[in-house]
Amino acid sequence: MLFGDVVRSRRSPGAATAWLRLLRRDLTDAYEEAERLAAFEFTQGDEIQGLLALSADPIPAILRAALHPDRNEMRWVIVRGAVDAGEGPATQRSGPAFIAARERLRVAAARRDAVAAQTGDPATDRLLDGVAPAFGELLGDLTGRQREIGWQLLVEGLRQSEVAARLGVSRATISVASDRAHLRSIADLGAVIRTLVTAAPAEAA
Repeated sequence: MLFGDVVRSRRSPGAATAWLRLLRRDLTDAYEEAERLAAFEFTQGDEIQGLLALSADPIPAILRAALHPDRNEMRWVIVRGAVDAGEGPATQRSGPAFIAARERLRVAAARRDAVAAQTGDPATDRLLDGVAPAFGELLGDLTGRQREIGWQLLVEGLRQSEVAARLGVSRATISVASDRAHLRSIADLGAVIRTLVTAAPAEAA
């Protein structure tokens, strides 16, 4: 279960809705049909919901939203758990994972965490409580230029030399920018979150 909430959406509900409409298309294109157990959809112009297979990686969704040039600030919650049988988009589904995601989103908002994750396994969740907020904090600290470089390195998967050629700068410039943006740490933390969520004991789900 993946919830993405637009922060302070009430200040500009029209802009939030337009952003979520764009993000819904982007995430639908980014994930193969087999990875999506239900279509991405948004509610009330301020929250997008997705239901992914356990084998699907939720981190690209967060990276695509955080590094997008037209991004709105968002708060993300990843929850591993059971869902009720049904059809239709994620916004029309229910089950324990949805209830857990809603509560975890409330806690994340109170703590001002940009990213939170929960599996139901206490030991795993203690680790996630430290790793996921740090991942979100690093993403939130990026400048516009750093997000542009991060999109090409972390989302498109280009090499530094390819990004340098595309932007008309030296590879050393991209290397320095990447280091200052802590892009390697962002990638590493994302990988840790993905591993913890997918490898949690089966009974936790």
